[in-house]
Amino acid sequence: MDLNVIHGELQEIKQLTLLSAKKALTMSDASLLTGLSKSHLYKMVCARKIPYYKSQGGKLTYFDKSELEAWQLMHRVSTYDEVEAKAQTYCIGSKKGGKK
Repeated sequence: MDLNVIHGELQEIKQLTLLSAKKALTMSDASLLTGLSKSHLYKMVCARKIPYYKSQGGKLTYFDKSELEAWQLMHRVSTYDEVEAKAQTYCIGSKKGGKK
């Protein structure tokens, strides 16, 4: 293994270790945690689609780690079994018209 590759991997491990101990994340930290690019995060901040905080002067953007993780898990996709169960419940519970 090349020495530069090992050094790069050690740097990444160091970043991830430091990231796990932080509560307030910078834009770079949030990008690393979510896997989204900084550019995409900036767009989401501008559109107010992601929870964030501004510094006193308003220049720096911060994220609460737990809020960011909760935001990532907000849009759960139902399994096929769950969709099927909802469909059956809907069909059974909402019979309209026909013979009574």
